[in-house]
Amino acid sequence: MRRASGKTSRPKLQYMRTQDLGLIPYRDAWQIQEDLHAQILAGAQETLLLLEHPPVITLGRRAADSQKNLIADPRLLQQMNIEIVESDRGGDITLHAPGQLVAYPIIRLNDHALSVGAYVRKLEDVVIATLAHYGINAFKDETAIGVWVTQQSGTGAVSCAEKTGTGRVFSSAKICALGVRIKRGVSLHGIALNLTTDLSLFNLINPCGLNRPITSIHNILGDAAPTMAHLKQSFAQNFLAAFA
Repeated sequence: MRRASGKTSRPKLQYMRTQDLGLIPYRDAWQIQEDLHAQILAGAQETLLLLEHPPVITLGRRAADSQKNLIADPRLLQQMNIEIVESDRGGDITLHAPGQLVAYPIIRLNDHALSVGAYVRKLEDVVIATLAHYGINAFKDETAIGVWVTQQSGTGAVSCAEKTGTGRVFSSAKICALGVRIKRGVSLHGIALNLTTDLSLFNLINPCGLNRPITSIHNILGDAAPTMAHLKQSFAQNFLAAFA
């Protein structure tokens, strides 16, 4: 007879819910996060939010530093109907637009025995596993948070070196940005994975202040790229498996 260990375990993949918000303005999604944060802090079910944003530029919590990496004139952004939002997440400046999978996990880090650093690395691992499902070999860069792929000539990735005049050439391109906030042990914000994102929009900023190229799944796979619905499903499966 098996002796009880005295520990209770959660049913795998059932303790966390996934909610698809579709295409939703940044501020609206931020408010949903804050509402969920309060509920989850009080013991409610953890939630993974999946969504896309209309074009928006967001600054990290050190907005003054992030502002330095805004290339476009604010008047141009107004004409393009692109809002600038000062967020409370970590990281520098980034851009969201349709065709980019945004995932916001609202979870209790203590429940998963994770430090903030370990949580960030685990998010990167989930993205890497998701991209591997489509035959894309992605990796981490010890010098920069996010997920990267080998840069190939002729891919059409946005070259920050060209637009900023640095003259530097990089062998890798960023495919997924990451910025989180941990408030009272519960996570907010998350990842932004480029699927069919209009990469020309990244010419408006110096993404994350790194002067490095940006790419997308479609840029790599062309017509073999998955649909957004399929990418959401694949990411959610990998996320729930990693955080079960």
